[in-house]
Amino acid sequence: MVTVLLSVIVLFTPASGVPTAPPGTDKVVHFVLFALLMGAGRYARLPSGPLVIVLLGYAAVSEALQWLITALNRGGDVLDALVDVAGIAFGALVARSTARKRRTPLGE
Repeated sequence: MVTVLLSVIVLFTPASGVPTAPPGTDKVVHFVLFALLMGAGRYARLPSGPLVIVLLGYAAVSEALQWLITALNRGGDVLDALVDVAGIAFGALVARSTARKRRTPLGE
């Protein structure tokens, strides 16, 4: 739940409240945020298929809302959405790898 709240804050803070950062930082934040959302969902034992679908939808809707809600003074960015997808995939791979390691008996 904390990760979801963090994502709402990060994705929907008006531009005036977003700190300045070096170029590319926004993409790193998107990648890490969606990897965390995927990882947290899998840690909570949510089924990966539906979780991926929901997170892909969230990525698309969040970018559309950033563009549509003019009060945010932010713009939707297709590249941000693609980075979100990469973060989801990375989070899924890490979660899958971690789950496999937990199932492996000691000594193997």
